[in-house]
Amino acid sequence: MQISALPRLVLAAIALVCGTVAAATSTDTAGIVPELKIGYTPNGLTAAQDSRPRDLWDRIRMGFRLSEVNPDLTRRHERWYAERSDHLLRAIDRSRPYLYHIVDEVEKRDMPMEVALLPLIESAFNPMAESPRQATGIWQFIPSTGRVFGLQQNAWYDGRRDVLAATRAALDYLQVLYRRFGSWELALAAYNCGEGCVARAIARNRAQGLSTAYAALPLPTETQHYVPKLLAVRNLVRDPLSTGISLQAVANEPYFVQVKISQPMLTRQAAKLADISMEEFLTLNPAFRRRVIHTDARGVLLPADKVEVFHHNLQKKETQRDGLQVYQGRKGEAVDGIVRRFGVSLEWLKEHNPLKLSRGKLTKDQVLYVPMPTMSTPARLVRSEPRSADVEGSGKHKGES
Repeated sequence: MQISALPRLVLAAIALVCGTVAAATSTDTAGIVPELKIGYTPNGLTAAQDSRPRDLWDRIRMGFRLSEVNPDLTRRHERWYAERSDHLLRAIDRSRPYLYHIVDEVEKRDMPMEVALLPLIESAFNPMAESPRQATGIWQFIPSTGRVFGLQQNAWYDGRRDVLAATRAALDYLQVLYRRFGSWELALAAYNCGEGCVARAIARNRAQGLSTAYAALPLPTETQHYVPKLLAVRNLVRDPLSTGISLQAVANEPYFVQVKISQPMLTRQAAKLADISMEEFLTLNPAFRRRVIHTDARGVLLPADKVEVFHHNLQKKETQRDGLQVYQGRKGEAVDGIVRRFGVSLEWLKEHNPLKLSRGKLTKDQVLYVPMPTMSTPARLVRSEPRSADVEGSGKHKGES
């Protein structure tokens, strides 16, 4: 991405002025599903944008403020990264779509800018990274801590992999830890090994009249290395030429725009409408566990220079052919009847829906996503009709101690 990529700023500004762009009205009493409509949400555009450095790395360097805590360990990790610069540069390259947003959020909260580099340590900025303890996403939340900080996890969507939601949750968590322990070094240690782990180490040293600073605590080996490793990356970013590492400039402007849609959509359709590859779409939207963007989703992220392309293509009537509609399945309904009704295979239905089956029948009332009818047929919320009396319907990480 070039530093002079002005069109992204222009598009984000247009998005801010326009607000929501609607292509249809709401659902009427006949149950007709409206045409797709989208709303733009620019991320991180501020009035002070022009006064900031043009290179995001310069802005990051200006926000560094943590002190060295264990110089010997820090130097060891500096050497490790310098000797494996390809590993570091691959992780930095993966960070490019996310980094502006993270930096903006860290800055808004007046947190040390070293925090913006934490996903480099946690996941190498790989949103699909998963640890043996089931931590996932660039911030590596385990399921329980993710739920505590509001990250929804279900068969359709995993908020721990959502770039916006997980960043908000990680920064919330770190601020909670900072308020408890009173130092960013201890907050970071607790993010790694858990609040109880750090609290016990502090209590142990305090009982013996010893220092309760991070470097003096009897913490697990991984946690003892955690902050020095982050500081080593910080030092390499601050002065990359000292180790022969070359950091390519990153534009200090929003990489993506959040687009909200009003109707379920296949991920491949969204990528096609935006004229981007599936790989790029999933890089920005790794939280979708299936190939469906459901209507409960907060929206999708698109490259800022592709939003107008997406909107233009969305207005074409032929895009409805690739759309999805909601089908209300009933407990006891045979799945083979559903696949025949909508002209799909059982494999397709399983791939796009978290089916709960017993002997080929739905085990509960379940909302399913199925292909949209042809353009000549109005899109509706389709409900199954009970065919016998026995078809029932009931209505509609981190942080472990």
